[in-house]
Amino acid sequence: MLTKNIPAQIRLAALVLLYVAFTGMVLTIWQYASFSTTAGFLAFKQEVISNAFWRIAFYIHVFTCFLCLAAGFTQFLPARQFRMQWHRWLGRIYAANIILINFPVALVMGIYANGHLPGKIAFILLDLLWVYFTIGGIYWIRKGSVTLHRDFMTRSYALTLTALTLRLCKFVMSRYTNWSYDDIYIFDAWAALIINLAVAEIIVRRRYYLSNRRLETIR
Repeated sequence: MLTKNIPAQIRLAALVLLYVAFTGMVLTIWQYASFSTTAGFLAFKQEVISNAFWRIAFYIHVFTCFLCLAAGFTQFLPARQFRMQWHRWLGRIYAANIILINFPVALVMGIYANGHLPGKIAFILLDLLWVYFTIGGIYWIRKGSVTLHRDFMTRSYALTLTALTLRLCKFVMSRYTNWSYDDIYIFDAWAALIINLAVAEIIVRRRYYLSNRRLETIR
């Protein structure tokens, strides 16, 4: 389980934050149900909104990405409330959603991302790392390494959560700076990628640190 070695207080805080963030995501997604070409984010994509290829990729991403968030959210449940059978099935849904659906459509969106070349590079890199860590998680569990599986899936879900970090950064920067939309978008894209990967690495390294301490205690 991803919650192993994570204090109960941190798990509770993560649950609350994820619940609030997930609710916000659902409300954000709902605005696109009308398929209005000027709803929300689409107001800033008028130069590509007529591109059917991009538009289809956008709607697929919007209406399926919440499955990744929801499936990953369950990994924060205590082990006694979450059976391994459910963990496997939700893990399959999570991985299939990323590899077969959201990786290709997010790649299309990355190519047409705002923020000029720096913004495009950030989103394409995020997408490539997202699928890499997800496939890596599958590879290691099939090899029988639960530890490496957990490490790779922690990184994968951290990148899934960039959808939330990106929006938080955008809210803060739009409210407290006078930067242009493109400058804010570039900053948000790179900040979300770096912050979430850094947090994932802290969680992974902390697990190794605690594991080594237990081994030293036993010795």
